[in-house]
Amino acid sequence: MKIMNRFIGALALLLAGSSAAFAAEPEVSLTYTLPSTTISLTVEAVQENFYAGPYARFAEKYLGITAPVADRVVCHIRKVSMTPLIEADQKARRSLPAACDLEDRNILALTSAGLMSVENGSFGAERVWRFPAPSAADFSGRGLSSNLKSESATLYGVSKRNTSRIILQKMTKEKTLEQKAEEAAAMILALREKRLQIITGDTDATYSGEAMGAAIEELHALEKEYLSLFIGYTECQEQTMNFDVVPQTGNERQIMVAFRLSDKEGLMPADRETGRPVVMEIVPDQMETAPLSREEAKVRAPKNSVYVHYRMPATCTVNILAEGRLLLQGRLPIFQMGTEAVLPVQLKK
Repeated sequence: MKIMNRFIGALALLLAGSSAAFAAEPEVSLTYTLPSTTISLTVEAVQENFYAGPYARFAEKYLGITAPVADRVVCHIRKVSMTPLIEADQKARRSLPAACDLEDRNILALTSAGLMSVENGSFGAERVWRFPAPSAADFSGRGLSSNLKSESATLYGVSKRNTSRIILQKMTKEKTLEQKAEEAAAMILALREKRLQIITGDTDATYSGEAMGAAIEELHALEKEYLSLFIGYTECQEQTMNFDVVPQTGNERQIMVAFRLSDKEGLMPADRETGRPVVMEIVPDQMETAPLSREEAKVRAPKNSVYVHYRMPATCTVNILAEGRLLLQGRLPIFQMGTEAVLPVQLKK
């Protein structure tokens, strides 16, 4: 019985403490958040896959040109655009007391004055697209030369009467890589000569008007196909991704990695270890006049009013730099880097 009485007494004390704790919490009639700015970057990149030609090392010998002999992949940024998006700053939650009854509640919908309004916010759509799997070089359909060649071999045989005789035998062998390159180079020179003959009229056939244009275009296409066996060819792939950067408070000047760029993987988030960093630099303008402090606002505030917090955004110069080169520069309003002030609002009578 004593144990039961002690338990009931402890429970009563716990409930009383809980009631006191709840009673200590201030009652609020409305909670709102101040706005923050997120900078959304839309980046377009191009990945160039170069495939060296199989006859690249013979290009200088037979054509007098220098051609790269190794494959390579290069990715570069083609376009960058940035858009400021307004979001609710959950670290800056404000509230009004329960007894507060504003004369005009529309004051809380003024996003331009630094108050959060969902219907006026800008929430971007996510768009992500990655490069497809890299393909291999394909020169199989280029060129018209055969892979085999015929050779005549002279054999010496001995007859049953011990007399020698000469035997001619044709043999088929596979052409070497250099022999194929020599034939392809000869075809390129022949195509160039034929095109020159058509242009100058030094040919038995007569070409005029559209027929001449079509013939020259076809010869040019054939030459380009054969030439790719020496100088190689390039395939391009495009990529578009969005990156959101949230400027932090407390620093007058901010430098952060916005995203990264890799030749093989393309565009990547800033937290990846590989890839070349693309940097965002934010420099706020110097404010000429400071906002009113809360004490100054209280002096000018009329009676029977409450104070609503709001933010005045800082106008900042935003630079996007890649390897020290300026890609984009613009001026954007950034709320969280601005100043917070209070606005006296009249209560209902």
